[in-house]
Amino acid sequence: MKKALVVGGNSGIGLSICQNLLDSYDYIYIVGKAPVCSSALPDEIRRTFEEKTSFFKLNLINEDFSIFDKITDIDTLVITAGFGRVALFEDLTDAEIKNLMNVDFTAIVRIIKKYYALIKNKKDFYTAVMGSIAGHVASPYFSVYGAAKSGLCRFMESINTELKAAGLANRILDVSPGSLKGTAFNGEENNLVLVDSVAKEILEKMYARETLYIPQYEEIYKDVLSRYKNAPEAFGDDSYRYKAQSKRISDKPQVVVGYLSGTFDLFHIGHLNLLRRAKEHCDYLIVGVHNSGAWKGKETYIPFEERCEILRNIKFVDMVVESPDEDSDAWSIYRYDKLFVGSDYKGTERFKRYEDFLADKAEIIYFPYTKGTSSTQLRDAISKKK
Repeated sequence: MKKALVVGGNSGIGLSICQNLLDSYDYIYIVGKAPVCSSALPDEIRRTFEEKTSFFKLNLINEDFSIFDKITDIDTLVITAGFGRVALFEDLTDAEIKNLMNVDFTAIVRIIKKYYALIKNKKDFYTAVMGSIAGHVASPYFSVYGAAKSGLCRFMESINTELKAAGLANRILDVSPGSLKGTAFNGEENNLVLVDSVAKEILEKMYARETLYIPQYEEIYKDVLSRYKNAPEAFGDDSYRYKAQSKRISDKPQVVVGYLSGTFDLFHIGHLNLLRRAKEHCDYLIVGVHNSGAWKGKETYIPFEERCEILRNIKFVDMVVESPDEDSDAWSIYRYDKLFVGSDYKGTERFKRYEDFLADKAEIIYFPYTKGTSSTQLRDAISKKK
């Protein structure tokens, strides 16, 4: 059976590639940050698509890539996931810099490593990875994104040299487009009709074991690459002016910031599950720690700094801060996009106020409490021993 894995196949060019694989593949695994954008699919293929695909939700900024250990029976790997923002370096947040490098470079290298035994094999294995023209030229207003893509493109070039030296036929196709119409990368709506021809070209080049495909090369990018090679500084100046005058510059960070607060005394599995679930809903998780348990009328057993240190060393947590008294005050400081809290707070006067305050600012997500160890159980056990 022919099976493919498409990372980022839930929308845009990745979804179009999945659509084009339907006729020639028995099954397609799709990994993406959000569910498949099924509304973009033609009605006549939607049922076939649902029967021949499985979707796995994964944000590539996460450290846990174990999902790929379960997808082992493939002969084709396509990676189209990535993100970027047209902005000056000074306007990028620390979270964006970290996540840009993780998603656009490190995560992709890690995925290729997962499947490298299949790539470095005498059996046919096809691989295509989305680089970017920004990885081949100077990219002002795209500095970190361009750096990540440049590293990715050089990585693929190096691996292809190693495969060739080993006498193997398999290659990794570097797909390096400029702006692609019909994708959400530049804030446009997904339109599979507009990207269909590029998707077909990618698959054709991949099956031919080519190593570089730049869409619209003859029409646009042959001249672009030539100008960069002949006068890189002048090219960079022109690129800066062009982007500065464009309407593509964004002042909104492409990072979903989440916030939750708590005492986190007597840390247990319930706390860990809460943090894990919160990180599944955001790219950057800020955890506010209350200095004491007085806000709940309870005593704390573990000193504040020790509780903070525990949280700093949990992989789901990106930043630990001392929590203000009110989560609404925390929004004024951190401008989070999502607030996470246990469902037992829903309907309370405090959270009714939060809902009113955050109505046009952030989403409140209430998590139901799961069975297992609780702080109350631990407190009761400690009290009985006193």
